[in-house]
Amino acid sequence: MKWWGEPLGRSAGAHLSRVGRLRRALVLLGAIACTAAALLYWRQQTDDRATRPLHSLLGGIEPQWSWVCRNDRCERLLAAETNVLQSLATCNMLCSSTQLWPQPTGPVSLATAAVPVRAKGFNLQILASPSREVTDHLSDAFALMRDDLKSLERSAAGDIRRSDIGAPRDVVVRVAVNGSADPRLRLNTDESYKLTMKPAGNALAVDITARSFCGARHGFETLSQLVWLDPYAGSLLIIEAASIDDAPKFNFRGLLLDTARNYFPVNDIIRTIDAMAACKLNTFHWHVSDSQSFPLRLASAPQLAQHGAYGPGYVYTTNDVKAIVRRARLRGVRILIEIDAPAHVGRAWAWGPAAGVGHLAHCVELEPWSAYCGEPPCGQLNPRNPHVYDILEKIYKEIIDLTGVDDIFHLGGDEVSERCWAQHFNDTDPMELWLDFTRRAMLALEKANGGKAPELTLLWSSRLTRTPYLERLDKRRYGVQVWGASRWPESRAVLDAGFRTIVSHVDAWYLDCGFGSWRDSSDGHCGPYRSWQQIYEHRPWIEEMPSTGAKSWKVEGGAVCQWTEQLSPGGLDDRLWPRTAALAERLWSDRAEGAAADMYLRLDTQRSRLLVKGVRAAPLWPKWCTHNPHACL
Repeated sequence: MKWWGEPLGRSAGAHLSRVGRLRRALVLLGAIACTAAALLYWRQQTDDRATRPLHSLLGGIEPQWSWVCRNDRCERLLAAETNVLQSLATCNMLCSSTQLWPQPTGPVSLATAAVPVRAKGFNLQILASPSREVTDHLSDAFALMRDDLKSLERSAAGDIRRSDIGAPRDVVVRVAVNGSADPRLRLNTDESYKLTMKPAGNALAVDITARSFCGARHGFETLSQLVWLDPYAGSLLIIEAASIDDAPKFNFRGLLLDTARNYFPVNDIIRTIDAMAACKLNTFHWHVSDSQSFPLRLASAPQLAQHGAYGPGYVYTTNDVKAIVRRARLRGVRILIEIDAPAHVGRAWAWGPAAGVGHLAHCVELEPWSAYCGEPPCGQLNPRNPHVYDILEKIYKEIIDLTGVDDIFHLGGDEVSERCWAQHFNDTDPMELWLDFTRRAMLALEKANGGKAPELTLLWSSRLTRTPYLERLDKRRYGVQVWGASRWPESRAVLDAGFRTIVSHVDAWYLDCGFGSWRDSSDGHCGPYRSWQQIYEHRPWIEEMPSTGAKSWKVEGGAVCQWTEQLSPGGLDDRLWPRTAALAERLWSDRAEGAAADMYLRLDTQRSRLLVKGVRAAPLWPKWCTHNPHACL
């Protein structure tokens, strides 16, 4: 037994050779078996994707829920109990509802299939434009839309892995504007648009036609609403084909923000304008001054901010205004700056005697305030000081130059204290002084506007817009923003008299109502909170018409009003949104039905869009209702 230590013989070597070949054969068979198993597993996964087309793992953990469209509604199921894995966002977009806000007024046709896209894959082709200015605005507005899509894309959770949903499609957006060469929103601007989208090879072709830049911009907004982020796929998806014909019912669709009671930074205003544009509102009514403060630093009258602002950090410079105007214009929004007069002025106007121009205002911070104004501090302009009108002319001209808005202007004109003027001018009826002030302020505005009165000059509804003074106002020159309750006779009298009217009824569209009084323990001046449903269901233009018929009512549109005695920047968004979105659809679509079930779903989707834009909109309901919307209705 010595062979272990001896050289291997020929027969032993042959034996080991056979063993080696056998082992190699076994390894090869094992490799073939593993490959077959892998192919089988791959096919199984591929088949699984056919029934779970948007499946991806969230950090390696299966999603908990899936939504399935049944009977035109999305139902929530445990993901483990269904072979269809679909996110709520995708189910909502592909089920029965259009998910557009505001609802278009013309025919809408949307595909029930979606394809993946990327924000960088959206490209603009301008096929027709009436001016270089319109072309530039289209390019810049499209860039803003693409930035919005990038924000949506970035909102995807970082640990989501893309599933095999196919290669992203490019989207070619072809725009033709055949109409106004002026990109500004005007009172007569045609804001209609048509949008069609269909596959074109490996891309999608979108055609938007409009009569104005603003109409084309609304088309961009609608296009962006056909795109959503699918959280299970970690990708943007878009409706594969669409056809939409759309135009607004009313040409004035506004939001008033008061920045005098409390100051709001420029970024808050720009974010508000972005949210307005997302809902196709078109007028930011900037109530920039009041008796409490005058935060607008104007080159034509720097003393007003110097004496009237809360401090150096609480002013809006002309550069601030220009930035706001520029952003708003690209969003299809006009900036309507209101310097309230002759009342609602304060210490900002108290510098007259020191400057050698006499008393510009009377009753400034007079006590007891309750005898001279609705809330402290009091003050109103001196209607007999000619320097007042010189200053107003300079202010009006600078505002028109800064905003580019010269066809519509707001003179203010609310809550004049007759007692104040009676104490200083006991030889004249205070109402006659008020009428004379309005006439002279209008002349100052005409001079500021190059010798031409704006097409529509607005006044707040007041005692001046009641009989017998209403009949002494020229309805061809003045319009009225009606803030009184819808059932007040004086509110209806303005309509019956045929004045062009902006509706802002306190009992429906005042957003500061329902928070009590800041002065005492009462319910406040305007009663209960206005829900989005109440805002939506308010349609004063269909009330019982006067005997002369509906044609005498000239409703230009409406605006919600956010007064800010009890509001600071941190609470602005959830006070405005989504309630203001309800007004937006009322004024764009004016659907006959009230807050129907479809509205809740679409408004909840619109709120989610606002959240992506950084707007901290209040929830409509518990999140459970978002997951099970029809169960909450």
